[in-house]
Amino acid sequence: MNEDILEIDQQEEVWERWRSQADKGQTPQRVDKYLAEHMTGTSRNRIQNAADAGNVWVNGKPVSSNYKVKPLDVVQVLLDHEPHDYTIHPEDIPLNVVYEDDDVLVINKPAGMVVHPGHGNYEHTLLNALAYYFQDKLDINDPNIGLVHRIDKDTSGLLLIAKTPEAKTHLGKQFFDHSTERTYNALVWGTFAEDSGTIEGALARDNRDRTIYRIWDLEENPSAKEAITHWRVLERYPYVTLVECRLETGRTHQIRVHMKSIGHPLFADEKYGGMEVLKGLRTQKYKQYIQNCFALCPRQVLHAKTLGFTHPRTGERMHFDSPWAEDMLNLITKWRNYEPNTLGGR
Repeated sequence: MNEDILEIDQQEEVWERWRSQADKGQTPQRVDKYLAEHMTGTSRNRIQNAADAGNVWVNGKPVSSNYKVKPLDVVQVLLDHEPHDYTIHPEDIPLNVVYEDDDVLVINKPAGMVVHPGHGNYEHTLLNALAYYFQDKLDINDPNIGLVHRIDKDTSGLLLIAKTPEAKTHLGKQFFDHSTERTYNALVWGTFAEDSGTIEGALARDNRDRTIYRIWDLEENPSAKEAITHWRVLERYPYVTLVECRLETGRTHQIRVHMKSIGHPLFADEKYGGMEVLKGLRTQKYKQYIQNCFALCPRQVLHAKTLGFTHPRTGERMHFDSPWAEDMLNLITKWRNYEPNTLGGR
């Protein structure tokens, strides 16, 4: 693997992570599929994310994940930072184990814990905790076992881990064909006239800020991924609402982007505009009340509440439910007890 520093048009430094030249007999093939077949230890989804970020190049130019590789094309995967050793080392970090057998592990992840090591987060992740938990039994560096799905760093709740290659294949197929059941609880800004609804919108990274996602027209961005979120109101408060979101697909930041798209950003979600006083009174007391709420739960108020799947060995339908994290419970309790008249009237 050549990791020489390259120079691109903007004179930014990038590092070559991987390079290959297609042979003379190469039939036209999507670059994401080509890379998934030729690179070890990665997935097609991660490759598509790399392409969305402009890190997959062919013949010296960035391409989208649907580019068709042709004979003698030079395919590169680039990094905007120096390559890092991603070997996952054990760390004694407590895990909240909800269920475990010989095939699967279900945990309740706390908010603030990164799931997978990556740029800027090489330690203290969930996988480091799992490496310690499984030490002398399973190698969490083996790509054939481990995480079946992910949730954001500042989202709390249920995660599923496969302990055998057979379990990971079986469970991965369930996530792919949408036969799993996942619901999230979220506190969002604003009130709803309806009791339930469905949001549809393909998601991909925002070209102006690559750390966030947005809804795209597929004609404008063919690499955007279809996403469907079903929501229903659980509890109504003045100016904010507790909702349940059921995922038909599981895209990065899906609930956060979809709820913002209908005018209801998640409460305290800084990336998507929820860390401002968006609804309510203009009084100083009310503004201070909201700031106190932000301090009580200083992250997007989102919890992976339930998880359902078919057990990969027994065929039994499994269902799990997890309590809210303490910060979210305290915040919801505060809104349940909210009395607008004490803060200067409506």
